[in-house]
Amino acid sequence: METKTIQITEISADELTEIIAEKLLVKIEDYLNQVTKSDPDILLTRQETANYFKVSLPTLYQWAKDGIINPIRIGNRIYFKKQSILNLIEKQTISYNINRKN
Repeated sequence: METKTIQITEISADELTEIIAEKLLVKIEDYLNQVTKSDPDILLTRQETANYFKVSLPTLYQWAKDGIINPIRIGNRIYFKKQSILNLIEKQTISYNINRKN
């Protein structure tokens, strides 16, 4: 790992926060792209999906009912596409950043 020295002069806390947020967003987008390319067609169970979002099963059910996330029914089992989950996260990240700048 390369170590660099950074000298900061006359920068506000808000400017520093914005710079850090931009760099972090780039890293998150790179990570999501790597995850997306590796296993785009993986199906997750309801419990795996709830664990991924760190929400309860009733919350996941409500999201599916509200159309926030789309389930896939195979027989009597319900799954969620990992790609759909990642797209939802990316969409929410972009929405947050747009709303924050206003």
